[in-house]
Amino acid sequence: MTPIKINILGATGSIGQSTLDVIAAQSERFDVRLLTAHSNRDGLLDAATKCAAAATAFEDIEAAIEAAGPVDITVAAISGMAGLEPLLAAIRTSRVVAIANKEPLVAAGALVMQAAEEAGCTILPLDSEHNAVFQVFNRTQEIERIVLTASGGPFRTWSLEQMRHATPEQALKHPNWEMGRKITIDSATMMNKALEIIEACVLFDLKPEQVDVLIHPQSAVHGMVEYKDGSILAQLGASDMRTPIASVLAWPERLRSGGARLDLASLARLDFEAPDVERFPAIALAYEALGKGQHACIALNAANEIAVSAFLDRQIGFADIVVIVRVIMDSAPVEDFSSITDIIDYDNARRNDATAYIESVLNYDGLRSGKKDFA
Repeated sequence: MTPIKINILGATGSIGQSTLDVIAAQSERFDVRLLTAHSNRDGLLDAATKCAAAATAFEDIEAAIEAAGPVDITVAAISGMAGLEPLLAAIRTSRVVAIANKEPLVAAGALVMQAAEEAGCTILPLDSEHNAVFQVFNRTQEIERIVLTASGGPFRTWSLEQMRHATPEQALKHPNWEMGRKITIDSATMMNKALEIIEACVLFDLKPEQVDVLIHPQSAVHGMVEYKDGSILAQLGASDMRTPIASVLAWPERLRSGGARLDLASLARLDFEAPDVERFPAIALAYEALGKGQHACIALNAANEIAVSAFLDRQIGFADIVVIVRVIMDSAPVEDFSSITDIIDYDNARRNDATAYIESVLNYDGLRSGKKDFA
């Protein structure tokens, strides 16, 4: 059997580490060509040694991708918009790209999908919810809607007043998943689900009204597809990213993930409920952004990255995150985008707007308490 040539972009993050775990369980099936990381040099070198990677890169990642040559699959797991340009480089050199970070598709979905079509590259979703939908999505049959599930995060049962006083430490205690800091905060605000709604429309070519969200605290059902006849097909699995990762690494075949298995008997029950958009308004923002157009989607994502960073730095409160996103999204000028450069420039401008807005509120009356009310 010819080994699968693979690149992992963002190898020291949670997705990258889970991918390396899956590879380690059947190392003879893989030829790791390139690992990249942002700043964790020791972690990258350790990972490269364990999997016998041919090359590593911290800087000039696009050049490193080109130098690595054609590969069978690239796992694109660089967090945030920083992953956009490496993603495009990976599309040019890979038969398959498994996308784990949703931000590039939220901001530049049409251009990314066009680039993949022109390169003959297949895009596979690695995010657990979109991967679940992909596994039960039959394009030859008429689909009514898809359902993305959400655990509800650490504040599922908290009141608005309680959430106003939530600390970064509390927000980072996800009940079911172990993830990076940014995505864990997004889960707590449910902005993660907002981004997933936009991403799903891009990946599956759906209208916004065909994408629904249900709160499912057990995180056993990761996604569902409802067909014209009323049948609903669902994908279930443990809360372990090694399962969706394994499903794409050898696609369209299957391989063992080495991850946890779902024990339905011990689980005993599956609960579902509609999201409370009053306590978690981020979901409504996603549909608003889709209605306004690409500029609003870029603004939503850019402002959220800035606001999450400010919350983790204790500059703003938890409830301020979505308020800041709405302010920047509502004030974002309407523009058309013909290139990746246009998108990156617009993204940077909205980040600057978010930073300036935060600074203006914190410095109001010459005070910088970090606990101002942004609402």
